[in-house]
Amino acid sequence: MRAAELLARRQMQWQELDGLCEELQSSRISKAAPATISRFASLYRAACADLALADAYQLPPDTVLYLHRLVGRAHNQLYRSQRFDYGAWGRMLIHEAPKRIFQDRCVQLAFMLFWSVFLASSLLANAKHVWPEYVEQMLGEATIHRLESDFGNPILGRDSETNFYTAAMYIRHNTGIGLKCFAGGLLFIPGLFITTFNAASLGAAFGYMARADVAAGETFFEFVRAHGPFELTAIVLSAGAGLRLGLAWLSTGGMTRSASLRKSAREAMPVMGAAMVLFFLAALIEGFLSPSAAPLWIKTGMAVLSTMILTFYFVVLGMPVEQRDAT
Repeated sequence: MRAAELLARRQMQWQELDGLCEELQSSRISKAAPATISRFASLYRAACADLALADAYQLPPDTVLYLHRLVGRAHNQLYRSQRFDYGAWGRMLIHEAPKRIFQDRCVQLAFMLFWSVFLASSLLANAKHVWPEYVEQMLGEATIHRLESDFGNPILGRDSETNFYTAAMYIRHNTGIGLKCFAGGLLFIPGLFITTFNAASLGAAFGYMARADVAAGETFFEFVRAHGPFELTAIVLSAGAGLRLGLAWLSTGGMTRSASLRKSAREAMPVMGAAMVLFFLAALIEGFLSPSAAPLWIKTGMAVLSTMILTFYFVVLGMPVEQRDAT
């Protein structure tokens, strides 16, 4: 039973590791002395090896259970030590992301593609004489009926509990749209298709609801105006970030495909981070302000404020200093 004898001699190290876990319980490992961190890491690796040895030789269950708990406790200390760096994320969103977005050709491509298709689809849906069946073919009868039904009555507000529920639902739904655009962009061509389809569908809905003979249109535009700028912009950013990764597979710039993908991922993450923040803000507005009985001027003011914030974020913060000075 050499394995059992070896593990018996390791008990002193297990007790030492257990003591260090107790010592670090009330503070983060990053604040400990370098020698303590080094010793903790060494003992943790040794305990993992001892656990594997104990499992392999089917040592007494009490010993195996003790090691499982010890390794788990040590692992939790290491995991707990990885503090979320709010400052780094704040700097990334305020300083890095707008500059990346302003200069990223894939974001510019997604912007041009989305809004050109959106506007063209809106015009086709609004002008019945140009393509009479366009809306039915693009949206389907069920979607058209749902739009007219959902916005058939004036907005009278709803209780706060429902607002919290719908805000959470919108966060999940909006983030899902962004992730689909992002994931589709990984293959580039499907990403272009998903972006085009979303733009055409949304444009058809807006164009149809803007028809003079659609009674629900007034309520529809009252509902969407407040959160629309943030939500539509977030869709464009998600598509641009996905296309950035998709392009990395096609044009590697002399690097390996994996290296090109890693480089593009670092470039795309600030863009996707900004998109997630906009999706979150849009969901909050959509959950609380859009369905409320607030005066129309407040919702219109929110739309104007959102547009001003986006313009400041993308243009003022994103434009290089030398280019900003030249203008």
